[in-house]
Amino acid sequence: MGLRFSSQPSESAPKSGLGELPESCVAEIMTYMNPPEICKLATLNRAFRGASSADFVWESKLPSNYSVLLRRIFADFPSHLGKRGIYARLCRLNSLDDGTKKVWLDRSMGKLCLCVSAKGLSITGIDDRRYWNHIPTEESRFNSVAYLQQIWWFEVDGDVEFPFPAGKYSVFYRIHLGRASKRFGRRVCNTEHVHGWDVKPVRFQLWTSDGQYVTSQCFLNGPGKWAFYHAGDFVVENGNASTKVKFSMTQIDCTHTKGGLCLDSVLIYPSEFRKVKAFLNSS
Repeated sequence: MGLRFSSQPSESAPKSGLGELPESCVAEIMTYMNPPEICKLATLNRAFRGASSADFVWESKLPSNYSVLLRRIFADFPSHLGKRGIYARLCRLNSLDDGTKKVWLDRSMGKLCLCVSAKGLSITGIDDRRYWNHIPTEESRFNSVAYLQQIWWFEVDGDVEFPFPAGKYSVFYRIHLGRASKRFGRRVCNTEHVHGWDVKPVRFQLWTSDGQYVTSQCFLNGPGKWAFYHAGDFVVENGNASTKVKFSMTQIDCTHTKGGLCLDSVLIYPSEFRKVKAFLNSS
């Protein structure tokens, strides 16, 4: 007797896919992802799209004091927006103090950033056009920078009072040696007036309302490109209360003049950005 095989096909096991995962499970997984990853997964299917809109997913990405931030940044914030909408609104460049400050969340990390324009700073001699001028440019998020032609006493001060989320922050001055412009559609830089910055270093100082103080100094170099000069770090313990930060950049050795400098702004970033944002290490 020979072996006999059944001619009837065996039943195959039912196939399961990503679409079979419950939304609640997908949403729980998304709390461990960063916002760009969540947005990419939301395009896979209906379950992932629904999970990506869950409030608890986006609340895990928001700063712990986001309700305090909403009251500080917006005069009348829409109450119907979910946590995803709140996150998206905070990621915009939100203006404060007549447009001299901008605050936003970094889209990929959900960390708060703040920027103060040159017009929001106290600059010695800014009203005398023999020394300083505000010039329009596309290279600033404020569409203008302060340009120094020449001066003996260089001093730029500023302060910010804001409910920063708890954490460590770094303060940077965004500086450009030389005056950039466009000629026949190409970027050119005039360094004719750049002088004095290699004679003596500039001094940075930083104070906070809870007694922190930092000072440092460095020479300015590298004409023709924007550089971020690190002024110091500070730590915020309580994000529900406002922290006042004062900062200063000076070169007040009157034995020589200095000039040819563009001042764009002062930026306050989470200190961890120095490890992941290459442009912050450009000075």
